[in-house]
Amino acid sequence: MKLLDGKELADFIKERQARQVRALRQAHHILPKLAIIRTNPARVVDSYMKLKQGYGNDILIDVDVHTVPQAEAIDVIKRLNNDASVHGIIVQIPLPDPTQTPEILNAVTPNKDVDGLGERAVLDPATPMAINWLLAGYNIELRSKKVLVVGQGRLVGKPLADMWRRSGIDVTTADRTTDDLSALVRSADVVVSATGVPGLLKSNMIKVGATVVDAGVATDKNGLVGDVATEVRERDDLTITPVKGGVGPLTVCALFDNVIRAAQMVADSKTK
Repeated sequence: MKLLDGKELADFIKERQARQVRALRQAHHILPKLAIIRTNPARVVDSYMKLKQGYGNDILIDVDVHTVPQAEAIDVIKRLNNDASVHGIIVQIPLPDPTQTPEILNAVTPNKDVDGLGERAVLDPATPMAINWLLAGYNIELRSKKVLVVGQGRLVGKPLADMWRRSGIDVTTADRTTDDLSALVRSADVVVSATGVPGLLKSNMIKVGATVVDAGVATDKNGLVGDVATEVRERDDLTITPVKGGVGPLTVCALFDNVIRAAQMVADSKTK
């Protein structure tokens, strides 16, 4: 088995980002800042907040967390949109009332939408970026392969498939309701799964020699788990993400890459 180790790649990217932030500070006197809108306090959300704050500290990007009721989220976003010291804004989802998700995400001004989830966002979504980096980092070719994305959620599956199609890659999509999902998976050379259904992909569903990216996040009695069943990882013919340290570390990198890009756009606008 060959592991797609996202943490190893993330360490290199983090070093590059720290240099970019220093350059923004020294050459343009810009101190990149990320604002996080948090409306749904929970233990797992708290862990994400701490992870992002710790990463920001490491590369000298300020991370401010605004914990507010969902009813106040749009007003806070509008204020942050107009705050020149804030370069990136993300809304931590899921929201308590998910029916308002599109409205709240679209309230973020496009140049500050560092999650890339709004309809007018100019930056790519973080997790699809991370998956691209991971596959490119291990020289996984997509153009000549049968590529399948399982799951069509807002965060991963749909934007990833859209991104690849824009790049000219032939992508098939599916979700948990797809008829004969097993046959579809079995025909794919590269499978990315992001459904949040624990153990959805069984070993007998996956082609010999396939590349498997498990981007699903769910919980069971053992804690956080992915879409890939345990027995899949016992095979030695696959190229696959580890249980931990695959897509996750690179997703954080990609988020902060977008913050840096947003800050660089401000720097560029000042030199015109």
